[in-house]
Amino acid sequence: PAPLLTLIVGPSEEGHQVGETKKDLVERQGIRQQFWASLLAEAKKKTKLHANISPSQYGWIGAGAGKRGVAYNYVIRKNEGSVELYLDRGRDAEAENKDIFDKFLGAKQEIEKAYGEPLEWQRLDGKRACRIKKTISLGGYPDREKWPQIINGMVDAMMRFEKALGPHI
Repeated sequence: PAPLLTLIVGPSEEGHQVGETKKDLVERQGIRQQFWASLLAEAKKKTKLHANISPSQYGWIGAGAGKRGVAYNYVIRKNEGSVELYLDRGRDAEAENKDIFDKFLGAKQEIEKAYGEPLEWQRLDGKRACRIKKTISLGGYPDREKWPQIINGMVDAMMRFEKALGPHI
């Protein structure tokens, strides 16, 4: 009998979509790493807070605030950035995280006065961690032409954040 030959015409539509998704992810990670390199270079001129941090491919970079489970983070997304104090003491520490957050919340007026404007207080009930954050709505990582304004806004916000929250840590 003759061999059975099957005609292969190329990748399936599903395979093509998986390839495009992977390509988009790699591109997005590369852009974020470039954004973080630019932000960290600018931040280093003004503050030592993130001086020992390397650029990453992820949507956030952070530095410890001097206490276990308390970090100052920069976050960049597609349409906006933010700075945050992230509280997460680890596994089985949900109650401790909430207690720490509540202590900060008790000083909310003093903290916001020192910061100069309202902050977003996210206790995140039902989740382990908590955060206090400020959204910077100047653009996101794809907006290369806006990077100088976004970066300056985020670095300024982080410096004010550290000044306002630092005494309470």
